[in-house]
This record gives sequence, structure tokens and C-alpha cells, in this order.
Amino acid sequence: MSLLAVGSVAFDAIETPFGKVERTLGGAASYFALAASHFTPVRIVAIVGDDFSAKERAIFRGRRIDLAGLEQVPGKSFFWSGRYNQNMNERLTLATELNVFAGFQPKLPESYVDSSFIFLGNIQPNLQLSVLKQVRRKPALIGLDTMNYWIERTPADLRETLKHIHVLVINDDETRQLTGEHNLTRAAHKIFKMGPRILVIKRGEHGALLVHSKFLFAVPAFPLEEVRDPTGAGDAFAGGFMGYLASAGRVNEKTLRCAMVYGSVLGSFTVERFGIERLLKLTRKEISARARRFSRLTSFQL
Repeated sequence: MSLLAVGSVAFDAIETPFGKVERTLGGAASYFALAASHFTPVRIVAIVGDDFSAKERAIFRGRRIDLAGLEQVPGKSFFWSGRYNQNMNERLTLATELNVFAGFQPKLPESYVDSSFIFLGNIQPNLQLSVLKQVRRKPALIGLDTMNYWIERTPADLRETLKHIHVLVINDDETRQLTGEHNLTRAAHKIFKMGPRILVIKRGEHGALLVHSKFLFAVPAFPLEEVRDPTGAGDAFAGGFMGYLASAGRVNEKTLRCAMVYGSVLGSFTVERFGIERLLKLTRKEISARARRFSRLTSFQL
């Protein structure tokens, strides 16, 4: 089914202990769409500058990614630069240049307003809500990502937007910050009172946790011999999670559990190379094989 993704398409400069890239396509919507498109067609809503060339468009072409909602305006695209130290859970942001992204006002093309599955990437909460107001049918599932900046700076706008979504996808620190609860299970129940009925907590190298009012489900991080670049792993996780659910066309305990595994699979592939490099070469056969390895990794009998 149709999956709408709203967020950033950007350029990144990345440095880790394993090397660096001076300029590569990045942004949450890019990672999300490249991951999700392995499961279902994706519709992107984002903004780029005139430095976004045919070369970058070609990265999306040939995949099930619709760029009708990718607005291009004069100026420079969003740019981010960061450095990771030996502890890959920590990164130093060297530069954040919003450029044309500072004026982003999401506009849905007519062909997008019937989207059944929606993922609102990490942008201002009032802009996330503005996207929902443009949709003309009741979506089957609405997911949302946010961050500490919006939790701190725009708490009222975020609370209002949370009333209208089904799945909140954030990390453990953001979960605690949003609720004031250290215990993640108690924090989840506070979040359910805000509107979402499902909480997905990204925990980096410790995996991910799904909290539903009726069940809990946890997946480990896939054991890798080498992690080269963690950039975009969380966005690829969200893409795998939402992409699988959209392809299934239904949301229940079974599909949610499978979506968590596929999200973890896509995140694990992303960190094996720099930027989007691994996602560009990834095949559905590889995804399925690693999902089966996940199953063997976590299966046991009492």
C-alpha cells in the first residue's frame, strides 16, 4: 500500500574511525525511502536546493520511490557534517546548515492525499500536523519521529501532534525526556495517554523495543564484525519497519513483530558502509536471508 514519507533530503559530510566522505546524499527521508522501497512504493515530501542535481535524482530513479513531492527551490540544500569517535554511539556535529530546509512547508501533491500509511520524519511538530491536515482519507497507520530539540523547545505543539498519530518512534533518551520516567515501560504508558498506541524505542547497539498496550517485543542489534558509519541507521530502521507494515497492509501483533525484525535488518545493513552506500546495493534476497538469521538468533524453546 502507499507509504508517504515526510522529512529531509540533504547532503552529509561524515567522518568515523574507518574513514570519511566529504559529500554524500543523506537526510532522514533519503534513508527512510531507500529502506522502505524494498517492501512498498514510497512517496517523498521534502525540499532541496538547486545543488540537488540529476545525479542525486538518479539515485532514487529505478526504485519504487515517487519524487513528485520533492520540491526544488533556488539555494543550497540542507547540509550536515559530523564526526564519530571510537565509541560509535557518540558523535560530534561539526556543522548544521539548514539552508532551504529552513523554509520548508510540506505540500502534498494531489497524487499523495490518499496515502494509507504515513511517516512524519523529524521536523517541527506543527509542520508534521500540517501534513495530516492535507490527507483526505483516514490513514491506516501514522508513524512519527521527533527529537530532544522539539521536546524541549515546542512541547505544546508536539503534544498536540501526538494526539493524531498511532506509532511514535524515538530513542530511549528521548522517551525518558518526553515523559520524565526513567523506566521505559512506565514511560510507554505515559506516552499512550498522549495519543500513540504503539511506542518503538530505538536503543542503538542494544536493539529496539516495541511497547503495545497488550504486549512487549524486543529485538537485539544484529551482531556485526564491523560498524563503519552509524549515520541514518535509525531512519533506515523506521523505513524497514513502516515499509514492511505497508506491504502487509494490516497492523496486528504478528505484523508488528515482523516489522521490528525488518527494521533492525535494514538498520544493520546501513551501518556496514558510509552513508547510503550499502542501501544502494542491497537486495531483497539479502534482506530475507538476514531476517532468517535474526529468527535463528532469537529462537529458543523452554
